[in-house]
Parts: sequence; structure tokens; C-alpha cells
Amino acid sequence: MTGFIETLRYMTAAQKPAKGVSVYTLFVNRPAGRVLAALAYRAGATPNQLTVLGALFTFPALAAVALVRPGPGLAVCVCAALAVGFALDAADGQLARTQRSGSPSGEWLDHVLDCVKLVTVHLVVLVSFYRFFSLPSPAFLLAPMLFELAAVVIFFAGILTEQLKRRTTAPAAPAAPAESAPALRSVLLLPVDYGVTCLGFLFLGSQHVFLSVYCTLLLAHLVFMAAFLVKWFRELR
Repeated sequence: MTGFIETLRYMTAAQKPAKGVSVYTLFVNRPAGRVLAALAYRAGATPNQLTVLGALFTFPALAAVALVRPGPGLAVCVCAALAVGFALDAADGQLARTQRSGSPSGEWLDHVLDCVKLVTVHLVVLVSFYRFFSLPSPAFLLAPMLFELAAVVIFFAGILTEQLKRRTTAPAAPAAPAESAPALRSVLLLPVDYGVTCLGFLFLGSQHVFLSVYCTLLLAHLVFMAAFLVKWFRELR
């Protein structure tokens, strides 16, 4: 038990900076991932194994959304599986930093699976809308397509911006601890946090509520996509 606590403390000290993350990632997903990473470290697991384990939680849950008629039981199971998969996605990086075993191949695997996940989550919602929902209008079938567009553009443009900044700017000063992140910014970023999208599936059993939640998150993603693209372009100029 003492070794586990020490490992947890070390991972906390080696945590990534809090800039650009929401309160869900900061106070829920990263702490949960830290516990999973510490358990994996004690068990001798590798970061890639955690990445694959996260996929094993995520993709069967997404397949169920497309194949099973929505209901309260399915909603709880899907939400829980997606949340665990997201926590494992945070755990693999923390484990890699603890083991000092990060590698280009591991980062590649993590990002590729993240991209597949972002595409798949909205594809299965589209299928579920078509098969099981009584939509107010067929136009609502466009919602998952637009959501997928916004989510993938934000994901790709964010990574590309980060890589280009590394090539064109001098090394930055050490980042401030997570607790110093501006509270307002962390709250404002909540609608575009993947974890909040996962929580949205908790309402899958009620078609009208889920449709309202999903479309609200879609609008937030479209607004943030436009804002992020302008911001990142200006920064790179």
C-alpha cells in the first residue's frame, strides 16, 4: 500500500500542465487515470497495454449504441464504459512518464485510436438516430455528421498547432501546477471535453433528452471550432 501511494504521489508531481483542459479532465479524468496508471505500474503493465485496454472498453460500448435499442440500462453501461476508456486514455501517458518509456510508436497508437474513437462515436449516434429514434425532422441526421466534423477538426488542428509551435518557438518556462489553471477557462471548456460527451450517453434512454443534450454539445463544438481555428492561426502567424 505504501508503494502504491508513493507511486501516486510521483505521478501527481509529474502531471501534465493544466492549460487548455476543462474541469472534468482536471478533476475527474486525470485523477482517475492516475489511480489506474499507479495500479498498472505496480502490476508491471505497459502504456500500450493500457491504450489497448481503453479501446476494449470504448469500442464495444460504441458498437452497442448502433446495434441495441436505447434504454436506461444500455445508457448506464455505455456511459460507464466510455468514461473508463477515457480514464485509461489518460492513464497510458501518465504510466509512460512514470516508467520513462514513452515512444513515438506509443504516441502514434494513442493518437490513432483517439482519432478512430472521435469518428466512431458520432457514426454510431447517426446509426442509432436512423434505426431507433423518432426524430422531429430528417434534418437531425445531419447533427452527428456536423459533430464529427467539428470534433475531428478540433482534434487534428490542436495537435498540428502544438507540433508547429514546438518547431518554431523557443522552449517555454516550466508550466504552472494544475491547480493554477484559470477556473473560468476550465469551466468554459467543459462542453468540448470528450468526457462530457461520454456523460451525455447517460441520457441515451430518453430520446428527447439525449437529442437535446447532443445538439447542445454540437452547437458548442461548432462555436469552439471556429474560435480555436482563429486563435491557433493567429498564434502561428
